[in-house]
Amino acid sequence: MRPFVSAIIMRRILQGMDVNKQRSLGFRSALTLLLGLGCAMAVARHHHAKPATGEPGQFDYYVLTLSWSPTYCLTHPQDHKQCSGKGYGFVLHGLWPQFDAGNWPEFCSNAPLPPDARQLGSTLFPSPNLMEHEWQRHGTCSGLDAIAYFRTADQALGAVHVPKSLEAPGQTVSMTGAQIAAAFRTANPAIPADGVTVACGRGELSEVRVCLTRNLTPRSCGAGVHSTCPTSPVEVPATRGQ
Repeated sequence: MRPFVSAIIMRRILQGMDVNKQRSLGFRSALTLLLGLGCAMAVARHHHAKPATGEPGQFDYYVLTLSWSPTYCLTHPQDHKQCSGKGYGFVLHGLWPQFDAGNWPEFCSNAPLPPDARQLGSTLFPSPNLMEHEWQRHGTCSGLDAIAYFRTADQALGAVHVPKSLEAPGQTVSMTGAQIAAAFRTANPAIPADGVTVACGRGELSEVRVCLTRNLTPRSCGAGVHSTCPTSPVEVPATRGQ
């Protein structure tokens, strides 16, 4: 945060206080408050780096996002479409247009899903709600109509092989994010070391994300696409019993 902006903010805060409160605040408290405001503004800028809207077809590459269904179902048992004894492992979360700079376009149009597209999408996504959301938020920015976008997502799924050890483990296993990424690279030798990332949450595997060119060949990920797993092992919940 720039110094002159900090001074303006601080002066406005102080003007809203009576004299006694200003005196009791003191220099140290004022500095702490100012630093807190600066951090909050920095965080806000970080979370608003992406555009709110985009132009259809204007992006650099795709991120194929595969969600580990057992982890999702542990916290969303009410999602019966995905979690009622289906025994899913990795499922399609989405195929996301992405910019090399680290942000991404979203909600590029209000184009609805026609019935034939819904029928195709239902064979790819684990639930109709997810299918609808992914089309509206990401698919509309692909520059493709809904049918073509879902076919492209299907082709992307076919281009990435899930490691056999992670297809449908009957028991919960523990692996590090680096081990999971390495397993995907072994199953897909064309993926570069910086072309796959792993997302974890609450000590469990959440998602694997593979970066692909617009022609669906593996490539390095752009800025801001990185793993979020700790260096210690996380649990990969078993597929059975979902």
